[in-house]
Amino acid sequence: MEIKIGIQNVAREVTVDTETSAADIEKRLAQAIADGGVLAIADPKGRKVLVPATSIAYVDLGQEKARPVGFGSV
Repeated sequence: MEIKIGIQNVAREVTVDTETSAADIEKRLAQAIADGGVLAIADPKGRKVLVPATSIAYVDLGQEKARPVGFGSV
């Protein structure tokens, strides 16, 4: 799933591809905001993105399952 994070006072958004479910990301975000902590998201290659919850402007959760592209059976 592709996640886009908008950060206050930053022109570009942060994009992360992850295998984590949307529900889990929502729980982590709510917890980070409540604690004033950090939202941590890891991608399949092991890279971690850490964003202070107080700096997050928005989080855009993409589709959990990508649509198939090309010719094939549906």
